[in-house]
Amino acid sequence: MNVHVGLHVTDLEQSIQFYNNVFGEAPVKIKEDYAKYLPEELQFNFTLNVTSHVSGNQVGHFGIQVESPGDIDHHKNRLEKLGLFTREEKDTNCCYALQDKFWITDPDGNEWEFFYTKQDVEPERKEKACCNKEVEK
Repeated sequence: MNVHVGLHVTDLEQSIQFYNNVFGEAPVKIKEDYAKYLPEELQFNFTLNVTSHVSGNQVGHFGIQVESPGDIDHHKNRLEKLGLFTREEKDTNCCYALQDKFWITDPDGNEWEFFYTKQDVEPERKEKACCNKEVEK
């Protein structure tokens, strides 16, 4: 499994420069409002998601990327038994990829997604809010 963190940023170019230094490598995918890192030394999927503003230490969402569709079902069933499951998305176009996923929320309202990426895609429309939620004041 890979840990996934989606971070809200206001200046993508500046953030890319910073995280290039942090990880010692460039993103594997860059779009107008999005950058994705898969650091070679880590089992870590880290994305930068542009938003209009952030305040302090702002995180968009956290996630666990699994290796097979069966892993999604396994973890969904396991967490539902613990009362943690909130919602499921199948064949969703999110973060420039076709994915199956489900979401849970921690006690402080931080969202975590478990997801399986089927393939990279280029959407015909603007990305849906799954990765680019605007921060509300």
